[in-house]
Amino acid sequence: MSKLNTDTNFTDADAFYAALADVHRDRSDAESAAINARLILLLANQVGDQHILEQALAIAGQIHIEE
Repeated sequence: MSKLNTDTNFTDADAFYAALADVHRDRSDAESAAINARLILLLANQVGDQHILEQALAIAGQIHIEE
């Protein structure tokens, strides 16, 4: 059974964050939501493994809001 890799795996995390911020710059909330939805589907397709995707969804669904 495959296991989701939650260790840092970026070749350049700062560059990805900058590109992500840039694609959202000057977009409406609706446009940003659509971009995020497309990005999620593209990356999920790249992963492909249903078990891995379910693990990712479970982890992402654990929302912790600190005030």
